[in-house]
Amino acid sequence: MKLLGYWRSSAAYRVRIALNLKGLDAELQSVHLVKDGGEQHTAQYASLNPQELVPTLVEGDDEFVLSQSLAIIEYLDEVYPQHQMLPTTPKERALVRAMALSVACEIHPLNNLRVLQYLSGPLGLDETAKTEWYQHWIEQGFTALEKQLAKYSGTYCFGDNVTLADLCLIPQIYNANRFNVDLSSYPNIIRVGENCNRLEAFIKAAPEQQADAS
Repeated sequence: MKLLGYWRSSAAYRVRIALNLKGLDAELQSVHLVKDGGEQHTAQYASLNPQELVPTLVEGDDEFVLSQSLAIIEYLDEVYPQHQMLPTTPKERALVRAMALSVACEIHPLNNLRVLQYLSGPLGLDETAKTEWYQHWIEQGFTALEKQLAKYSGTYCFGDNVTLADLCLIPQIYNANRFNVDLSSYPNIIRVGENCNRLEAFIKAAPEQQADAS
């Protein structure tokens, strides 16, 4: 099993956490998103992932190839049932997915690298304006998520077991800190983040722990 990703990619970060929680040994291959215009745009990589995004999971002799971090995590959950990422009942699974998607679909896509490059490139925004954009979408998303955590969280986002929601939240907290977002208004997010980041699976998956970190 191989995971092609980048040390600071939020989506790859999610999958690394899942692999660690499940005790799966995957070969991590770096796809540098910036060097030489971005290795994700090479013909070789695009043949695996036509979206030219990371991560990409490649598994088995038949080279089963899968993109999109949440699809990868749910695939791993079905094939490798140790440490399930979703609860057992339909309603609870739906609630966890809703929290995960609020990060993965509502916050992250507006702030990922290709959007930031478009803002500072064709649209000509300076660094101050780009940072304000980034902070705005995190703050809007975290304000809503904080209310959900007030209702459903325990030690982690949903009760006292690590779920898919935590895998999405932790990389977004990392990004918020990177862009100097004031998190003091989100005590539940802070608490859940601190609890997750005490776990070995999260520590090992952190961006600075990766071989391609620079």
